Amino acid sequence: MPHLVVSISGHGYGHVAQTAPILNRLHRLMPQLRITVRSAVPAAHLHSRIHAPFEHMESHGDIGMLMSSALDVRVEDSRAAYRTFHADWQSRVDDEAGLLRELGADMVFSNVGYLPLAGAQRIGIPNAALCSLNWHDIYRHYCGDDHIAAQIHESYAHADAFLRATPGMAMSDLPNLVPVAPIADIGTNRRDELNKLLRLSGEEKLVLVSMGGISSRLPMERWPHIDGVRYLVQASWQVDHPDAVVLESLPVGFGDLLASCDALLCKPGYGSFVEAPCGEVPILYVGRPDWPESPALIEWLQRHGRCREVSRQALEEGCVEAELERLWDMPRPPVPVPTGGEQVAEWLAARLQD
Repeated sequence: MPHLVVSISGHGYGHVAQTAPILNRLHRLMPQLRITVRSAVPAAHLHSRIHAPFEHMESHGDIGMLMSSALDVRVEDSRAAYRTFHADWQSRVDDEAGLLRELGADMVFSNVGYLPLAGAQRIGIPNAALCSLNWHDIYRHYCGDDHIAAQIHESYAHADAFLRATPGMAMSDLPNLVPVAPIADIGTNRRDELNKLLRLSGEEKLVLVSMGGISSRLPMERWPHIDGVRYLVQASWQVDHPDAVVLESLPVGFGDLLASCDALLCKPGYGSFVEAPCGEVPILYVGRPDWPESPALIEWLQRHGRCREVSRQALEEGCVEAELERLWDMPRPPVPVPTGGEQVAEWLAARLQD
């Protein structure tokens, strides 16, 4: 069987949320396929979402944008990092090509690092990108249109296809764009089990608080008490609040926790904005107006899910009670069906079998 080398960006967990359903489906189609996942995402998180067997290699195939929080981009630091990354671009591509030769890669599948694509193109092996965004458009938005932007664009444009997940940025300047359906893994609602574990009444609400894979936290210690509301938060935040429950303390995976909650409190991000409405979970989100992907995500969410926006100040101060009540009173729209994972897996399987 062929060897698929998969590159997954470490810029937040949305890239994993898009890629994992595809690899899981691809494994069912081609159970003997050898998969190597190159990523800066912690191996534990990769294994929690990717159920297909894979080898893991620590790797940084892209810079993304350097962040000071889940919402704030360090523009000047990012610009400097890109200049360093591209200082001797052709040598970097040669090194990447050499590594792919050593791995015996038969195909490269990237979400959405462009260096692995350029390396695959250098040695003439099939390569494809998948994402709802690309770093060319993000870089141009923050850093300008220069030779670095041109090198990034060339890597994407020369791939066999750029599979653009729905919802996603327009990417109208990519000649190889292939739009695909929404991609999501939907968890199992285990609310009865959680009610017993947490001794919740049937009237109490569970709100999952998640800002994606970017290292930052909300000052929840300042949040007021809201009758009948409990919050699920990650252990690394070390939240000292009587209504907070550490989600890692529960014998339930993240996907099942999301499917079992009454609301998700988050920032705009692909995984959150697609998985929640597909699981009929309403979203309270803080705006992120400077991030170029946000408009496409929000427009899709407003059509397919129950959602409301809160200000950053309201989020930091925990002034969300009124908005949560409005959220829960909203009518339920038809549930979207995420068929993109199967669509992309079949596309990959056809090329790998060729």
